[in-house]
Amino acid sequence: MMKKRRVLFVSLGCPKNQVDGELMLAKLQDAGFENADNFEHLDAVIVNTCAFIDSAKQEAIDTVLEMVGLKQDGLVRAVIVTGCLAERYREEILKEIPEVDAVVGIGANGDIAKIVDEVLDGKQVNVFPDKNELPMCGERVLTTPDYWAYLKIAEGCSNCCTYCAIPSIRGAFRSRDEESIVEEAKTLAEHGIKELVLIAQDVSSYGIDLYGEYRLAHLLNLLCEIDGIEWIRLLYCYPDKITDELIDTMASQPKVLHYIDLPLQHADDSILKAMNRHSSAEETREVIRKLRERMPDIVIRTTFIVGFPGEGDGEFETLAEFVNEQEFERLGCFEYSPQEGTPAAKMENQVDDDVKARRAEVIMQDQYEIMSEKNNEMIGKTLRVLTESYDDYTDSYSGRSYMDAPDIDGKIIFTSPDFIKEGDFVDVEILGTNEYDLLGRTV
Repeated sequence: MMKKRRVLFVSLGCPKNQVDGELMLAKLQDAGFENADNFEHLDAVIVNTCAFIDSAKQEAIDTVLEMVGLKQDGLVRAVIVTGCLAERYREEILKEIPEVDAVVGIGANGDIAKIVDEVLDGKQVNVFPDKNELPMCGERVLTTPDYWAYLKIAEGCSNCCTYCAIPSIRGAFRSRDEESIVEEAKTLAEHGIKELVLIAQDVSSYGIDLYGEYRLAHLLNLLCEIDGIEWIRLLYCYPDKITDELIDTMASQPKVLHYIDLPLQHADDSILKAMNRHSSAEETREVIRKLRERMPDIVIRTTFIVGFPGEGDGEFETLAEFVNEQEFERLGCFEYSPQEGTPAAKMENQVDDDVKARRAEVIMQDQYEIMSEKNNEMIGKTLRVLTESYDDYTDSYSGRSYMDAPDIDGKIIFTSPDFIKEGDFVDVEILGTNEYDLLGRTV
């Protein structure tokens, strides 16, 4: 019997990239490859890269170089680079890291098994088909736990924010049809998935290209009909596309969590205009007001960029005041980093790095105080928690409530006199706080 060839798959970056990786893993598995989970007896390593911001690019390059080092030490035969870094930099990767055996654009993800075969036969493969060839659905090898999964409902982006390279890397926005999404969700439910985390570059634009209208609310209603699915969570939404129908659906459908990821990026209108964002600060305030009015317990996660070109002390002060005014439940802050080929990279009045760092520190310190107060307000309340792990040393469990998205938000750490399985829901009374986490016990 022929020995299976072992391939190690390293996926970096965002959940969208992770889903792309899961689709490729299934292709490899179907073609007879063994998906390795360690560095022993490897035939090939695939690095599925990110290229969104400088830190992500550096992580991708460092990882590729690490894998090349394994090749030079004779521990792996071939190194293959996929994902956004491969799509964006193409020949530059080969020029700078000639030890790489294949650079694969996102449109070739569906051919990954064939590409690995060719590389192991000694061929150099560099292939960059049309971005629209990127598979958006199909069989997946899930890399998340057995009880939650990402569900990608669209690909690409047409918002064209001036700081962002994603449209040039991933292509124009394109939705999956409702039927394929619902079918995949049913399959996930049949395999024990309880929480669906809906993702895309812009979840709130779902359907506009296929149906001529925003159809996220309609899609949510269809997903809510699926037995076994208990939580549906929304990430990556834009304020100008939050319709009243969507808000009503979130408020009325018990399975749709009162949680929304709404990256706002700034709150000064001159900066928002320079960013080519499509909502003014006042329009954003109105969206937030509607969300909180219909769902008083809603958790709004957002992100902001500090140090965008032209951001002076006044513009930053406007942002800081907005953060303190709105008191977001979850918030992240990034220092602006110029991306090649984007309009913002060529703008005048670039901000010094030390100023960016100082402003990010101010925002995050303000947010820490806001979050500490909000966490203290949770003491005495009872939350439904999805159990994720058990710690022998502390004899405690950890999990997430509706308030916490996987991998980016905090945890609820709790004790229980009973044994609880991963993936089980329990009710937890909140007794205290620890930094960004809540502490409690089952009731």
